[in-house]
Amino acid sequence: MYRPVKSRKAEEIIKDIQDEYQQSHTTPWIIGFSGGKDSTVLLTLTWIAIRRLKDDGFNAERHVYVVCNDTLVENPIITNYIEVVLADIEMEAIKQDMPISVIQTTPELHETFWTNVIGKGYPVPNNSFRWCTDRLKIKPTASFLHKQVSDKGKAIVLLGTRYSESTSRKQSMKKYERKNHRLSKHSTSIGTMVYAPIKSLEFEEVWFIINTVQSPWGFDNKILFDIYMEASADDYECPTVVTNKSHKSCGQSRFGCWTCTVVQEDKSMKAMVDSKYSWLKPLLELRNDLQSERNVSKNRSTTRRNGMPAISEEGDNFGNYTFEYRQSVLSRLLKNQYQLKEQGHETQLITTQELSAIQVSWDRDGFISPRVIDISNSILGNHSTELNHSLINEVLDEDSAILIPQLLTIQKNKSIMIKKIGLVNDIDKALEKHLNK
Repeated sequence: MYRPVKSRKAEEIIKDIQDEYQQSHTTPWIIGFSGGKDSTVLLTLTWIAIRRLKDDGFNAERHVYVVCNDTLVENPIITNYIEVVLADIEMEAIKQDMPISVIQTTPELHETFWTNVIGKGYPVPNNSFRWCTDRLKIKPTASFLHKQVSDKGKAIVLLGTRYSESTSRKQSMKKYERKNHRLSKHSTSIGTMVYAPIKSLEFEEVWFIINTVQSPWGFDNKILFDIYMEASADDYECPTVVTNKSHKSCGQSRFGCWTCTVVQEDKSMKAMVDSKYSWLKPLLELRNDLQSERNVSKNRSTTRRNGMPAISEEGDNFGNYTFEYRQSVLSRLLKNQYQLKEQGHETQLITTQELSAIQVSWDRDGFISPRVIDISNSILGNHSTELNHSLINEVLDEDSAILIPQLLTIQKNKSIMIKKIGLVNDIDKALEKHLNK
């Protein structure tokens, strides 16, 4: 079905994947898919390898899960792109009868970026307090991985990591490799092995495959190439096929959360704003504000969430965000979301579930007024009616809405909040009483 790839190394990788795939019928493969260039090449070569085996009469029973994690604060351009790509993968896998399915993971509601920042008052991440990676990325995917290991006894994770990405990346990969073995140990998950088929590919070879090999799921790879080009801060145009080392800086942009404050400057987002995505400018500005306002004393309380003092020797506050600052961030976020919608961009910056969780956190912290819906009303006016209903209906059905005042009263009791077990028991009693009426 697939013609030979015009790359000796790519064909060797395909054969290697085929050999490893045939080693077991029951151990599932889990491909970490971000939609970027490396994971796209990984899935492309894996798909071709399995498709060729099927065409040769091999019974491809080993299942492949394409796992994509959505942090809920991804760059909107990437979110829209991923949505289309995953739909194509899912449909084409069914059409070709491939043992491939798509899994999307998201953070738990209490772990999301906005629930923590606006709800609990966590300072936005930086290099010394990088709480986001574990909560938004690692835990959601690890949860799915652990389930597979629990069900099947073990699993193999396929990663699109490459030696040439950086010296630190190569050292990290080498640390867990076993001599004369394809599979290496997973750094944290027992019963899990790691397979990195494209680890030897150079940057130029990755783009050569993307630009010369037809996508097995029928997607136009030029769209991906253009996204990288538009996110590049280079002054020259990316070549159609990258074969020259002088082009190495082209298309090396990394896409992540639009809220990322760990990096000093979001160059890829800025390049997108400066190219054809000027509508992203409010998001870039809010991200920059979050970074510059992070350590402003008046935005921070005098204690941490655990009640411990948080005042520096100079007298500056460095506790969690004040209620006033949390309100300010929510106001700006909702305003941006409303303006984007008015401009025809259906981009969800915060979910109604998160708004519900934020209100619960505010109640627990004893913040009575204003409420989330009050801030929404002040910004959206009559347009907030739908949101008002959603804040209730996302959590409970209409018949159960009378439970909300009871539960919020329990949550606002500070003596109960000190003992989490007491909170859980009281909520259980309230729910049981309501259900048995």
